[in-house]
Amino acid sequence: AIMLAVMKKLTYDEEYNFENEGEDEAMFVEYRKQLKLLLDRLAQVSPELLLASVRRVFNTTLQNWQTTRFMEVEVAIRLLYMLAEALPVSHGAHFSGDVTKATALQDMMRTLVTSGVSAYQHTSVTLEFFETVVRYEKFFAVEPQHIPTVLMAFLDHRGLRHTSPKVRSRTAYLFSRFVKSLNKQMNPFIEDVLNRIQDLLELSPPENGYQALLSSDDQLFIYETAGVLIVNSEYSAERKQALMRNLLTPLMEKFKVLLEKLMMAQDEDRQMALADCLNHAVGFASRTSKAFSNKQTVKQCGCSEVYLDCLQTFLPALSCPLQKEVLRSGVRTFLHRMIICLEEEVLPFIPSASEHMLKDCEAKDLQEFIPLINQITAKFKTQVSPFLQQMFMPLLHAIFEVLLLPAEENDQSAALEKQMLRRSYFAFLQTVTGSGMSEVIANQGNVERVLFTVIQGAVDYPDPIAQKTCFIILSKLVELWGGKDGPVGFADFVYKHIVPACFLAPLKQTFDLADAQTVLALSECAVTLKTIHLKRGPECIQYLQQEYLPSLQVAPEIIQEFCQALQQPDAKVFKNYLKVFFQRAKP
Repeated sequence: AIMLAVMKKLTYDEEYNFENEGEDEAMFVEYRKQLKLLLDRLAQVSPELLLASVRRVFNTTLQNWQTTRFMEVEVAIRLLYMLAEALPVSHGAHFSGDVTKATALQDMMRTLVTSGVSAYQHTSVTLEFFETVVRYEKFFAVEPQHIPTVLMAFLDHRGLRHTSPKVRSRTAYLFSRFVKSLNKQMNPFIEDVLNRIQDLLELSPPENGYQALLSSDDQLFIYETAGVLIVNSEYSAERKQALMRNLLTPLMEKFKVLLEKLMMAQDEDRQMALADCLNHAVGFASRTSKAFSNKQTVKQCGCSEVYLDCLQTFLPALSCPLQKEVLRSGVRTFLHRMIICLEEEVLPFIPSASEHMLKDCEAKDLQEFIPLINQITAKFKTQVSPFLQQMFMPLLHAIFEVLLLPAEENDQSAALEKQMLRRSYFAFLQTVTGSGMSEVIANQGNVERVLFTVIQGAVDYPDPIAQKTCFIILSKLVELWGGKDGPVGFADFVYKHIVPACFLAPLKQTFDLADAQTVLALSECAVTLKTIHLKRGPECIQYLQQEYLPSLQVAPEIIQEFCQALQQPDAKVFKNYLKVFFQRAKP
């Protein structure tokens, strides 16, 4: 009885406004979630009863769907959809194992795809149909004969060409999931599907009056789907390369034309519209590459050349003086993807791209550029050492120039941007030192200035995330340079600046030991002190005992205790001690 009541309550009422969902509609969606939880509980009590009830409602409704009200058809399909979570299995294996359940679900799925209900003239039924076929994609491994029927539903007026933008949008996403899940079973249909989606791949020019079927966000899914179809196909490398060229050449051609138009555009709105369109073209090309997991797969498909052509087409946008932020952001994302797909083949393009991206940039530009350099540094390590040597100071100049810009006292967003940029800067130094390229820092004329910025980051700014990174950099540099054969003057720097930083930072009132991020920063501070002790030995203990700690007015017995904890072989003991030490030391 409860089960039937839940099924009834799940049904939409006549007043529900699908075109313009407001507060009442949101409340009903929330109510449905509560009912779903109740249904899941009932399933735990009696899975057989739930399955039988849903099957009965589903079959009765779908036998006469043409003459049944939309809300009853929708709820019947919805119940089938909900069974997947109410009767869970691992990895969506609903059609194997328990025979009774597998047979029931298989029968219902067969009815769903053969009954013609996908043609029902109501968006809620259409959407529920597509959601359900995607949720039970494993059904098509058991009965692959139904794949063409469902593909057609996706591709025609029921799906991607539906009159409702909401249905088109959701279908674009679901279609990409459906194609990915079927993988090799899509082989017989690839060329046909690629031909049928051709018009949906068109880049909508920002000319007045042209209304594309899909938004650019939806088109991303269609491009990804096209990429997946080509890459996962059983075609030869030559055929795959030809198909990928067909997919990407129109984008490259449009890109060149639009970039020329942008260079000449006077009106700012027009400039923005063109820049957005250029950005979409780059984004679409990026998205096709998601079908590849690494360079190996790109090479096997013979597609490296196509993507290198894209790079050469897109990079000139970096020197465009108009709408810099939008264009740079798109090209940067493309470079991130190409580092994964083309690996070292990208390297020749990086120096000039970096040079352009460092021209007239703001905090946000730099903040987004640094992860690109980090990715290159971490991936190629010493291979990019010459490039890093050459780019290191220009990058630092650009960063410091932005950080030293005067800002209004109450300008919260400027302060936050600077904080984020500072974090990115330290993350960059951490990547350089952690990738075994500390010589890049050592070879700079003003290595001392760089080191002082790290000390400053550890002590002066109340930002535990940046402080943690600074201590990681300091302990790495001590590990690399802190021994007897380190660079001249570094041992001095350790005692004059790094050791004091390890005390001055935690002693600050802003260093809140009740905060989780701050505790992590303290933990890295402990690692730094341990590393100094490891590299400098008894000399470090002597300096702490006789010079530094007495200068902080620490009592002799506590100095003794501190040095004993530092000499413990178990680093954890010292980390715990350090927290207690600073808790006691703070007024």
